[in-house]
Amino acid sequence: MRRGLFLPVFDELSDPALVATIAALAEEGGWDGVFVWDHIAYRAPVRAVACATERVRLGPMVTPLPRRRPVKLAREGATLDLLSAGRLVLGVGIGGDGSGELSATGEELEDRVRGAMLDEGLEILRAAWTGARVDHHGEHYVVDGLTVLP
Repeated sequence: MRRGLFLPVFDELSDPALVATIAALAEEGGWDGVFVWDHIAYRAPVRAVACATERVRLGPMVTPLPRRRPVKLAREGATLDLLSAGRLVLGVGIGGDGSGELSATGEELEDRVRGAMLDEGLEILRAAWTGARVDHHGEHYVVDGLTVLP
C-alpha cells in the first residue's frame, strides 16, 4: 500500500514556498506522493514541489481535461515529469460545476459532452507523450503535425 498527501492549495497553502516545504517534509516522513487540487481559482505550485522533493510522486488529484487544451497539458505534463525525474501522476476527469467554475467561464456544462472531450483529449495525450508527430482531427480538438517535448 502507498500513502499520498493531498493539499488544497488555497488560503495559507496558496504560497508555493510553503507547499514545497510541506512536500519535502512529507517525503522525509515517508509519504509516497503529494498531490494538489486542480482549479482555476488559485495558483498551482506543483513546479515548486517537483524541485523541492526527490522521491514522492506528485501531480493534480484530478485535472478536468475538458477544461484544458490537451496539447498544452501534454507539454506541461512532459515538462513536470522531466523536472520531477518521472514522478508525475496525472489524474483526469470531466470536472463539474459544483462551485460554478464552468458556468462562470462559459465552458461546456453537459456531462456527456465533457466525457467525449475527455476521451478525445486522452487520445491526444497518449499520442503526444510518445514524442512522435501528432495529427488529430476530432469532434472537439485539432492537432496538425505537432511534436510535444518538454
